[in-house]
Amino acid sequence: MSAPGGASTTSMFEQPKAVFAVAFACVVSFMGIGLVDPILPALSTQLDATPSQVSLLFTSYLVVTAVAMLGTNWVSSRIGAKKTLITGLAVIVVFSALAGLSGSINGIVGFRAGWGLGNALFIATSLAVIVASASGGFAGAIVLYEAALGLGIAAGPLVGGLLGDISWRGPFFGVAVLMAIALLATVVLLDATPKPAEPTPLSAPLKALRHRSLLTMSLTALFYNWGFFTMLGYAPYPMELSAIQLGFVFFGWGLLVAFFAVIGAPRLQARFGTAPSLYGALGLFAVLLLLIGLFTDVRWALITCVIASGIVVGINNTLTTQAVMLVSPVPRPVASAAYGFVRFLGGGLAPYAAGKLAERFDLHVPFLVGAVAVVLAIAVLATGHRMLSAADAEMAAGHGEPDDVAGEVADEFGGAPGAIDQEVEPELVARRESATRS
Repeated sequence: MSAPGGASTTSMFEQPKAVFAVAFACVVSFMGIGLVDPILPALSTQLDATPSQVSLLFTSYLVVTAVAMLGTNWVSSRIGAKKTLITGLAVIVVFSALAGLSGSINGIVGFRAGWGLGNALFIATSLAVIVASASGGFAGAIVLYEAALGLGIAAGPLVGGLLGDISWRGPFFGVAVLMAIALLATVVLLDATPKPAEPTPLSAPLKALRHRSLLTMSLTALFYNWGFFTMLGYAPYPMELSAIQLGFVFFGWGLLVAFFAVIGAPRLQARFGTAPSLYGALGLFAVLLLLIGLFTDVRWALITCVIASGIVVGINNTLTTQAVMLVSPVPRPVASAAYGFVRFLGGGLAPYAAGKLAERFDLHVPFLVGAVAVVLAIAVLATGHRMLSAADAEMAAGHGEPDDVAGEVADEFGGAPGAIDQEVEPELVARRESATRS
């Protein structure tokens, strides 16, 4: 990965302390994606709740994140990235601690919703802050962010399993403590960041969905996320494993997500192009969900398919988000917000619907519906085949600024890369000019 403007690439470790403080917070935030997975069955048993009630932990978190995505750029463009970052961290600390103190499933669901608001504010500005504070090279900062993403996704289920084996409250308190440390480090080490010259209108993300290219990719992600969060939110139940055993299963899944998001996806894109790679990833994911639905009662088959899905999830997360940035006719911060809003709605509603389907029919049906949803994602994506091919051709011709979309993998979990242009473009321009003079 080369730095913009031809600047030399330096080690990702040649960064000031402030960058590592924010990167640490990113690790903890990304851990939240799979942190609660190992404790879902325990919550259902110990709090006398149905799986569909427990699945609301995902629904409240993701739906609030989705809606909040519409306003994160509006907020950060008015108070600055650092204040937005600190606000998000503080909200996560408070609501994760309250979730750990709660004694009812409804209380935990409500506090997870507050957690989702903090997560949206934090993730939407974290990469922008890292890039603005980096002194060891733009490319190194991006790689550091990607490393934080991968570590967080892989470690989340394992940490959740270890703490959940002690008590279901453990993962919530663990996040609160770690985020409090990150909050203190950010306040002390991070310098104030400048506000963008032009504030973002609150209506911009919704207006952006009028563009067919952005709407096509957003709907593709909505159907894909329906299948993804059906698996993530409901697969732990039929496995019938302990919290620590579930932690290791999803740790293996997370390792594959991280590896194929950062390393596998770019190589597939370079060899086959964006659209064919996405068709392949989505098609294989639909097959895996179908197998999970058919062999839900066969534990080894269920575990194997869930772990293997990490391959296609990593590929799809990276390529879908990069495709959004390549084909969108609106500024990237606005595209990220609009895309995040639509896709997280699908992710939020899917686990709850899966629980209701299982209660109404049986354990097989939710995964079969998830497989159908992913097939619909392929169908929607196919309507935009020409625009993806055109974007690939433009990238190949050198007009797509590939370095500007490096690291977009993280956007699948919150929209962070979209904030780069808005928050730090003046600094990136200055760096390019400096590199040119030298």
